[in-house]
Amino acid sequence: MEITRKNFQESLEVIESAVKEASFIAIDGEFTGLNHAGLTHTAVFDTPEERYHKLVQGSGDFMLIQFGLCAFIYDGSTKKYTAKPFNFYIFPRPFSRAAPDVRFSCQSSSLDFLMSQGFDFNKWIRDGIPYLRPVDEARLKEQVIKKHEVFASPAFISPSGGSQPGGVTKGPVDIPPEQKDFVDDICKKVEKFLESGEHESLSLPPCTGFQRKLTYQSLQTKYGGELHLQSKTGENKERFIVVTKVKGEDQMKKMEESRQAQDMAEIDAAVGFTHVIKMISQSGKLIVGHNMMLDIAHTINQFMYPLPQAYEDFKSMCRCVFPRLVDTKLMSNTQPFKDRIDNTGLSYLHHLTQMPPFVKPEVEISEDLDNKYKDNEALHEAGYDAFVTGQCFISLSNFLGQFQQPPSDHVPPASPLLEPFLNKIFMMRSLDIPYMDLVAADLSPSRDHVFHLTFPKDWKSSDISLLFAQFGNVYIGWIDEVSAYVSLHSKSVASSVLKTLCKKGSVYRLMSYNDHKNHTLQEHKNQYKWTNQKPEHQSHGHNRTHSHSHSHHTTVPSSGPNLDGEESGGARKGTKRPHSPENGVPVVDTDSGKKKAKSLNVDAPEFQSRITPTSTPEKDDNLQWPENINSSGKKIDKKEEDKFFPEPDDW
Repeated sequence: MEITRKNFQESLEVIESAVKEASFIAIDGEFTGLNHAGLTHTAVFDTPEERYHKLVQGSGDFMLIQFGLCAFIYDGSTKKYTAKPFNFYIFPRPFSRAAPDVRFSCQSSSLDFLMSQGFDFNKWIRDGIPYLRPVDEARLKEQVIKKHEVFASPAFISPSGGSQPGGVTKGPVDIPPEQKDFVDDICKKVEKFLESGEHESLSLPPCTGFQRKLTYQSLQTKYGGELHLQSKTGENKERFIVVTKVKGEDQMKKMEESRQAQDMAEIDAAVGFTHVIKMISQSGKLIVGHNMMLDIAHTINQFMYPLPQAYEDFKSMCRCVFPRLVDTKLMSNTQPFKDRIDNTGLSYLHHLTQMPPFVKPEVEISEDLDNKYKDNEALHEAGYDAFVTGQCFISLSNFLGQFQQPPSDHVPPASPLLEPFLNKIFMMRSLDIPYMDLVAADLSPSRDHVFHLTFPKDWKSSDISLLFAQFGNVYIGWIDEVSAYVSLHSKSVASSVLKTLCKKGSVYRLMSYNDHKNHTLQEHKNQYKWTNQKPEHQSHGHNRTHSHSHSHHTTVPSSGPNLDGEESGGARKGTKRPHSPENGVPVVDTDSGKKKAKSLNVDAPEFQSRITPTSTPEKDDNLQWPENINSSGKKIDKKEEDKFFPEPDDW
């Protein structure tokens, strides 16, 4: 169902009912851009905190312009789901001069992509639903209250108000000479209006803000409590004053109370789409998304609260707004799905999860809504993407039913089988930290086998591979054109790298990953003179030169094979990522309600729920961490890496 500002108010009841009935809710968003030019791109060795700061820095100015919500309601009698998809167009239209006039950035490639997918930008601007953050709503309502306190004072409701407590003596209004004819003309029209007695109100001609101020002052001075004045906005955004006859102070007070109620109603209407986010948040239902880091961050920042600088504050804010989240991108990159899914893009995942070994879920779109998505694909329309994401989640969840005793073909959203995925957001392009954990401490794997290398601008992947050839295959994670992280396939030889490669007269600089992080962090502290009271931002690894006791120079040929007779430099295209909970799954005995371990057959890797640690783990004990690079892996240089991780197609 398509929702714009034209049908938003009348649809709120339908949306609220769908959210309340839902077994779970799937969401998706479309944006005006993904990242700013010139800022550090995401790197394979980002920590979750670094990734968060890059997200805030690189995408905070872009806007979520279309939001998809799909409520899935399970019927136990028919064993079918009913889907209620909604597609919202969202535009920050200011309803008054006091309301936020939002500035935002656009990325041409993102807009071009959305246009190619049929996005209607005219509809977005013309009919998009407005919104207000709670803090803006509270500020505007406070302003309305203060304004009407002034209008309700004796000076505004009685000609003799100046003699009463709190009153202001009405003296002659100082009218500039060039405005005298305008004010005189207004006074004549009002006098004629009062004498005729034909109408209860009179709409004055549109005028400037200064002329409206003179009109208010002049008419209140001359007529006092006989008239009620109210500024209004016409269809073409023109502003004018409506004059209404008043019989006594009681009627004036009632009219001001009615006006205040109208102003409050306008603010409630301007809250707009934020009402929907509040519904979702307050429902406590499981929220499902696909690669949902941007969706969650933009939703919170745009409709609820500005994103905080401190990473831990962001995690707390996520838990507050969305207490229960599941990311299908993480699920599909994790055992027992990882070995069965070779492409986790949403459209392909949807296709794959409808075929064996998965079972196509039985989902019907509610008859109360239009069946636009029943037989027609609408990829990259947020409502359709949410609908597809929910179907993928059902298939993946039900697949886990075989791991409980007795086996079940339906796994509800509250099942303990889904606990390993709860409140973990997939981290795109991360080599050894698959997710951001919103509840527990993030993973902190050992990176003693990872090194930071700064080198001449004309170096290629083959040059770096040759430099490290004696240590076997490596993975190269490009930072920029003159620096990269190099990860050894064989961790056992890591201790000898610096001793072997750090030589005098070198044209490169080499240091361990930990030394590089500590060095750049100290440089930032010295540059900005940070104190303990200010948040510490992580380095983004752009520094070209670094000082270190082991930093030396050497010259390396431009190309050549490694010791195994193959070019190294990273995972080959299509290599599966290390995003896997370890073997073993919580097996639920539905008769006794107790969990017990069960070994699976050799064809199905075991799968196990994660126990939340009380301290920062070096790695997730329930994750299998494959080596960084396959021995037959194809190197990936910077250009090839962009092809390997396409945007925005890999969504």
